[in-house]
Amino acid sequence: MQRYLDVLKKRLPHGFKQLQPSKHDNIIIAMSSGVDSSVSAALFSSFPKARGVYMRNWNNKQNDMKNCDEKDWNDARKVAEYLNLPIEMVNFEKEYWIDVFEPMLQSYELGVTPNPDVLCNRYIKFGSLKRNLDEKYGRDNYWLVTGHYSRILQNMGTSQFELWRGVDMSKDQSYYLSQVKPNALNQVLLPMGHFYKKEVRALAQDLQLPTAQKPDSQGICFVNNSQQGNFKSFLREYLPIERGDVVTIDPDRGKKTVWGQHDGLWSYTLGQKIGIAMPQGDPKYRGTWFVSEKLKDTNEIVIVKGRENPKLFRDNVVLTKMKWLMEGEINPMDILQDAVKNGSLFMQYRSLQKPIPIKECKSSPDMADCHLELLLKKPQRAMAPGQYGCLYLQDRVIGSGIILSSAT
Repeated sequence: MQRYLDVLKKRLPHGFKQLQPSKHDNIIIAMSSGVDSSVSAALFSSFPKARGVYMRNWNNKQNDMKNCDEKDWNDARKVAEYLNLPIEMVNFEKEYWIDVFEPMLQSYELGVTPNPDVLCNRYIKFGSLKRNLDEKYGRDNYWLVTGHYSRILQNMGTSQFELWRGVDMSKDQSYYLSQVKPNALNQVLLPMGHFYKKEVRALAQDLQLPTAQKPDSQGICFVNNSQQGNFKSFLREYLPIERGDVVTIDPDRGKKTVWGQHDGLWSYTLGQKIGIAMPQGDPKYRGTWFVSEKLKDTNEIVIVKGRENPKLFRDNVVLTKMKWLMEGEINPMDILQDAVKNGSLFMQYRSLQKPIPIKECKSSPDMADCHLELLLKKPQRAMAPGQYGCLYLQDRVIGSGIILSSAT
């Protein structure tokens, strides 16, 4: 714990503080079996009322997935036993199916590109789990610790709790937390957000944690090992085949040429390389081709040549169904306009990408479910509808919405 306090002393931004639990507070550590949650557990294991919780979110019908889940649960138990920390498993399979998996499938059926990790954080880790803990310990009578690389800081001037990027930009996970409800922030601790990944690995080795050498998890939890390299094969098990044409469009005459077929608009996302036979002997067609548009009305996928083709880039994006992390503050639009003037408003439509400066922004009158239109200072590649656009004031997350459309 002292190492954590020493890091905080060096890295807390001026004018902010990181709340700390009292000695006899209830502290619940979400343990996924990875090194990040294991180190988080170690930092708080000395508190008398600290305990771990492992979430089972997926119905593991397939043997390799069942084995993977059991291995993670066993690893989490080994860490808890090593730290002399009680741990229990809670089951949110039903909630995950309803709130995360089914909406993901519905989005793919509509031809857009969802992000289940964002939904999981909003509805499961900081939704179902929080309600479970509220019932067990009483609302606001516990701290929830997770291994996310982000920070929740209290502004000493406004007393508001703010979500910030982690100090390690190469591991920052604030994008995935951008839809969490703001009323959850005041009792959540994210210690990993103050560390660099190499420091976490070193700390795990110094503490001789059983998961110190465990690789970081990759891919999506409900995709089994044999499908990780081909997400399309996984989706085929749940989505109907609705074949349509893969086409090019002549820029001068608007004429379409059919080059093949796809299994459904869900089978590709914007900017994705498409493996389709083109006449490589013709210089006009020689090269690699990418998805530039998905035409829902005609069930067609439009492709263009070259990864840096201008048709893959847009500088205007519309976000909808905005969720704000500025509870109790002034109108979000006032904050956005001031930030644009100051050059401090940025967007990301993927995690771990370089923040994109915003040149202009305007919204519909209803900010609860607004269409927020952003003009970016530089065109961006493959901003796919369905993805989340996360807004930042420098390093602070102020909200996010679903990309409705993008244009030049």
